[in-house]
Order: sequence, then C-alpha cells, then structure tokens
Amino acid sequence: MTQPRKMTIDIWSDVMCPWCLVGWGNLSQALEQLEGEIEADVRWHAFELNPDMPEEGEERTAHIARKYGRTIEQSKEVQGQMRQAADAAGVSLDYEGPDPAPDAMMWNTFEAHKLLTWTGEEHGAAKQTELKLALFKAHFNARQRIGEREVLLDVAESIGLDRDAASAALDDEQIAHKTRAEERAAWDMNISGVPAMILEGRFMVPGAQPPESYVNALRRVAEKTAAAV
Repeated sequence: MTQPRKMTIDIWSDVMCPWCLVGWGNLSQALEQLEGEIEADVRWHAFELNPDMPEEGEERTAHIARKYGRTIEQSKEVQGQMRQAADAAGVSLDYEGPDPAPDAMMWNTFEAHKLLTWTGEEHGAAKQTELKLALFKAHFNARQRIGEREVLLDVAESIGLDRDAASAALDDEQIAHKTRAEERAAWDMNISGVPAMILEGRFMVPGAQPPESYVNALRRVAEKTAAAV
C-alpha cells in the first residue's frame, strides 16, 4: 500500500483576516479530498495586517472603508461577500454570542501571534492549529477583544494550554523576537497580503483559493518534489 506523501504547508496569516479563515476552510476541504494521497504538516506564521492598530481598536466596517477608500455601504457589501465565501468554505464569520451583539472590531494582534509562535515551538503543529482556530472563533464568532491579554490566556486555557506558561510566553522577549523574525521573513518573500501558503518551503500559493486550486497545487508540488528525490 502506497504511503501518503508528507508535505509541509507554512501559512502566513492574521487572526483578524476573514480571507485567512476562508483559505483555511478551502484548504481543509482540499486535504480531505487528498486523504491517503497527501499528508500535510501545517505551520502558522505571523503577519499583522494592521501593525499600527491602536490599543482601543477600530470598528470593522469603518476600518474597511477607511483603509481601502470605500463608502460604508461598499464596506458592508464586501463583508457580505466574505460571509458568502466563508459559508462555501465551511467556516463562519458570523457572531454566535448572546444578544445584544458587540461591535465587530479590529484589534492589534501581535500578542496573539506571540502566543501562536510559542505554542508551535512548545506543543507542535497540531496544537498550534487548534489555537489558531480557537482565536479565529474568539474573534469572529464571539467578538472578543483578541488584543487583550486575559482574553488570549482564556483562549489558550480553553484548548488545554497551561495558563501560567502561556502568560510567561507573552512576557518572553525571545518569543517576541522570533515573532518579529517571522514577520520579516514574510516581507523577504514578498508576501504583502494574506493568506500566503508556502508548500515544501519553496512554492507559494497566494490568497484564499478555491479547494480545487489547492488540490491541483498540492498535487503539482508533490510530483515535483518526488521527481527531485
């Protein structure tokens, strides 16, 4: 019986980024189609869409309008398109908490990226992915203040990470340096938007692609790398 081809997928993304969640949903569908053929080792890397975001954050609709030069109505239309793409990808961008719903906000995410960097190093890729998905859920579905330390620790604890160890990681300058290095690596590879997926450390798939595009890309890379062995 042929063993599945092992492949690394390094994903640069931000937990504020709806297209990153859509991309993950579509990639997951692709990997389901490729079950038994390709076995992926997914690793997440830091990319801040809004590194200068102030501590108080910014309301999402106003943020999209300001950043991309759109009207408020156009901003709402864009968010509607994002929700449709999310539904097709099998993920959700909708608020799922108790009424009244808090404002959908954008936050500074560097602390969240530090927590992800530490989790990947200390607990491996699977746990890092679990944390990433929990942060997506906290941000999009619960509309929690992801830039706040106690919220991050609550999310970490919710997936079984030690709260004190996670808190120490947030204070660790080495973790901060490693996270900044990941951000610099993105710019060195000319990654200016996310999600950006690097297959086998060499082949980039930019943006949130449909599942069939991921299937085709993964198969092509598997063929190329197998031929090079």
